[in-house]
Amino acid sequence: MKNDFSRLNRKILVQVISIAFTAIILGWILQYFLIDGILQNLFAEAFVAFCQNVLSLSRPDSLYLYQQLFRNNKLLWLAAGLFILLLLVFYWSLARMTKYFNEISAGLDQLVEGSPGDIELSPEMDFMESKLNKAKSILEQRERAAREAEQRKNDLLVYLAHDIKTPLTSIIGYLSLLDEAPDMPTDQMVKYTGITLEKAYRLEALIDEFFDITRFNLQDIVLNKERINLPFMLQQMADEFYPMLAPQGKRITVEAAEGLTLWGDADKLARVFNNVLKNAMAYSYPNTSITVTALQDNVHIIITFVNQGNPIPPAKLDTIFEKFYRLDSARSSHTGGAGLGLAIAREILTAHGGTISAESNRECTTFTVTLPVLDAELRES
Repeated sequence: MKNDFSRLNRKILVQVISIAFTAIILGWILQYFLIDGILQNLFAEAFVAFCQNVLSLSRPDSLYLYQQLFRNNKLLWLAAGLFILLLLVFYWSLARMTKYFNEISAGLDQLVEGSPGDIELSPEMDFMESKLNKAKSILEQRERAAREAEQRKNDLLVYLAHDIKTPLTSIIGYLSLLDEAPDMPTDQMVKYTGITLEKAYRLEALIDEFFDITRFNLQDIVLNKERINLPFMLQQMADEFYPMLAPQGKRITVEAAEGLTLWGDADKLARVFNNVLKNAMAYSYPNTSITVTALQDNVHIIITFVNQGNPIPPAKLDTIFEKFYRLDSARSSHTGGAGLGLAIAREILTAHGGTISAESNRECTTFTVTLPVLDAELRES
């Protein structure tokens, strides 16, 4: 809302006109009632009586003194009276004006203290009232979002601490068995070693998530941009996911035209695609395909990740990109992470001038990544 001082200006103008009009009226009263008007004789007789009774002057001397002090200095006394009256009226008007500053000060105190209810000012300060209430609403929203994020973070730390204890207990248990039975049959030893290694990998992943939580938003994203062969990157990532997908009958299909080039930070964009693929892998049905498609229009490169799985509720399509948010309320140890993957992906894409969004229905869930074809600096050169 723009600074609309019109109502306040009108009120100040009315007060200035009122002061001037009041001064004229008071001057007229002084002139025609006290000095040259119906009160003149009363004032003169009172002054003469004062001189005679208090100062012990004769009547002629008292009249002469009155003549010299008042009759010969009418304009001077009139000016002095008007000046005093104007000072009094100005002080009264200034006191009324300071009311607005007091109201704004009280409103700022209410804003800082987070007091409930709306901030209320005088009608002529409606623009300032609107701004203060808007600022109050924004601060309350940010405080509420910070509390919710902190609560989600604390909850996830509890879940991750529990999840870390589980594989650690298994690792200690299987290593104890191997240590206590050195003559264990080879096939059983291989089985226990495999289980221990699997739990160790899970423990490593959980520790990585702890590091993500502690450093998230604690450092700015610094980009080291270069030209990226996008089809090669996507295919390479699909190959890296093959060992994790194969046991569940899942696979990744990449559809990208040869020579499609992207300008960006290869390591960080690889993390974006890795996080999106991990999410798709965790929530897709067994024996289904995850399809990755990359295409280019005039100004953007659009990459879509499509998987078949349980649909994401519409109300949660935006929430899944918030930090520390996890879609699965059960928080299973195998599919659930720290809720940072998609949030970090959005931060990295924002730093690149790109976006990420999600759509979901009964047939499939689609994540869409949009990136500029060229960096702004290259476009200008």
